Amino acid sequence: MKVILLQDVEKLGKKYDLKEVKDGYARNFLLPGKLARPATKEALKWLENQKELIEKEAEEDLKKSQELASKLDGLELSIAIKIGEEGQLFESITSQKILEKLKEMGFEVKKSQISLEKPIKELGEFPVKINLDHNLEIEIKLIVTEEK
Repeated sequence: MKVILLQDVEKLGKKYDLKEVKDGYARNFLLPGKLARPATKEALKWLENQKELIEKEAEEDLKKSQELASKLDGLELSIAIKIGEEGQLFESITSQKILEKLKEMGFEVKKSQISLEKPIKELGEFPVKINLDHNLEIEIKLIVTEEK
């Protein structure tokens, strides 16, 4: 029996794959569990529409990521921090702080996309890589200054 998978099924296939399975497996497991549907003519048309929608969404997502990358690439981000008498920072700069500053500026970035090897604990300029979706990697310049 040919079926269209509606979800990823371990050891069988991914969502929207067209698979040939034994009748009993389909009737007793896949169909009752809403994991698949029979591959009828209508279902195959539906599958084509779903694939087109997914492709359009992927293109739009890529376009958004490229726009964000062009806006962020080379951006200088300045963060002011309180400093002690001996020049030590009262707090370190983490990816969370960078994320908050970027959101404050109107950029939608996830914390997991900010690549910071270790927290920054001194004044100066530091390169920070941001890994966006679709393997787009950009670099911004983080400037840590003294809060007046």
